Amino acid sequence: MAHVARAKVRSRKDGAAVPLDDTDKQLLNLMQGKFPLERRPFKAVAHLAGLGEDEVLERVQYLLDKRIIREVTPIFDTRAFGYQSMLVAAKVDPAFPHRAAQFINTHPGVTHNYLRDHDFNLWFTIAVEPDSALGLDGTLDVIAAKTGAESIRQLPTLKLFKIRMDLEMEGGTDALSTAGEAVEPMELEPIALTEDDIATVRATQGPMPVVPEPFAPAAEELGIPQEAVLERLASLRERGGLRRVAAILYHRRAGFSANGMGVWAVPDDEILETGKRMAAFRGISHCYQRPTYRDWPYSVFTMAHGRSKEECDAVLDAIADTTGIEQRATLYSSTEFKKVRMLYFTDAFKRWEQEHGS
Repeated sequence: MAHVARAKVRSRKDGAAVPLDDTDKQLLNLMQGKFPLERRPFKAVAHLAGLGEDEVLERVQYLLDKRIIREVTPIFDTRAFGYQSMLVAAKVDPAFPHRAAQFINTHPGVTHNYLRDHDFNLWFTIAVEPDSALGLDGTLDVIAAKTGAESIRQLPTLKLFKIRMDLEMEGGTDALSTAGEAVEPMELEPIALTEDDIATVRATQGPMPVVPEPFAPAAEELGIPQEAVLERLASLRERGGLRRVAAILYHRRAGFSANGMGVWAVPDDEILETGKRMAAFRGISHCYQRPTYRDWPYSVFTMAHGRSKEECDAVLDAIADTTGIEQRATLYSSTEFKKVRMLYFTDAFKRWEQEHGS
């Protein structure tokens, strides 16, 4: 029998977590959800936390140095920019999945790539730019050929109920497994972009400096006042191109050592209401409707994050109790092969297609 490369599910209670005090936890919550589009955003966060600006700058830099915070960055919307994207499940050689992952990771539109405990063992997200010569289908054909994947299953988003990766740092399991207010699914249509929009995205994307005026470098690069940069970003946010500016955390280092992809067989006529209810849970970061297949009846996907496998299970069990959906499965990640923020409007996509597209 062939050896199957499956690492143990990372679900230790503390994982590789770094001890955090209550102020750190409060600050991490604020940095994930309350970082404003202002000239001095750290000062605004400091006011909310009841701290001085210098202390917030010092603590955020410490959290970056300790690899609790991955980066503070604008979070743009891939679909709004006209990029085609989807989740992909691939069935690759179970003895050597890292070989397939290594090639898949070369694509600049692959932002997440995980080994999961399933026959379809490699799960990754991929995007291609609007004028891609290969398109998604052609790109996946190249990936299938280069990796020797036995099967590749396309799982595009049909309805987007939620996409917001906030780790609840102050509350416990009860906070994660409690439902908030359900909201309507989000639209996925591209927006019209001007040359100024694209220039602003290029200048602001990627890690921001932890300084009193973090938008100043982008303003200098663009040759415009900071206020103009902030106005452009606010316009992108209003049109759906910018979700927010926020701290992105290293999950395990922040204490969230487990993530489980809960998949649910929801009857077609119940998907809209059920998806909205599932997305309302604090412990769920992503919630989508995706296509079903003959051997894959699961139409709604929910990503749960917890400090342990048991905490993830508690979130998903609470969803099952609330919705009454009984046919479900949970796929836990065992190895993270890639997790990055995508960079938009670069020449990396065309270089990849030129190298591999023939």
